[in-house]
Amino acid sequence: MHKILTATLATGVMAAGIAQAATTTTTFAVTATVQSTCSATAATLAFPNYTPGGGTQIGNTSISVKCTKNTPFTVALNAGSTTGDAFAQRLMGSGANTLQYNLYTTAALATIFGDGTAGTGTIGGTGLGVATANTVQVFGQLPDNATNQAAVPGSYSDTITVTVTY
Repeated sequence: MHKILTATLATGVMAAGIAQAATTTTTFAVTATVQSTCSATAATLAFPNYTPGGGTQIGNTSISVKCTKNTPFTVALNAGSTTGDAFAQRLMGSGANTLQYNLYTTAALATIFGDGTAGTGTIGGTGLGVATANTVQVFGQLPDNATNQAAVPGSYSDTITVTVTY
């Protein structure tokens, strides 16, 4: 009898423990903010060798712009780093000597590629995602004018700064 009573008591305690079990739940939010970002790389614009009196030289290069998806951006160029550079007439230098050239937004060479001031143009676009680049073309012209025809032989260069605003 003692065994039956012990078994009954044990079963009752277990049932009471199960009947008193309870649970509760809660939730929490998961958030993230995607920041707009852009990066740019540019290739060298190397004009063909220039022979004074041999004709105008044309060249081009590209700027690769990667921005977060749907981020609007604008590409601008400065006038250059050679003393005397201006949007109206950019200069490449070789020591104290200079060679005239300019950069344009299209192959038609109609609008000087600049920062949007002094009649210059910029190029805009919309980001495709940071894994996909937008390509911005830059067109250059080295005129065969009287100033360039008087240039001293040598290697000439200038440095252009690309600014991407987004």
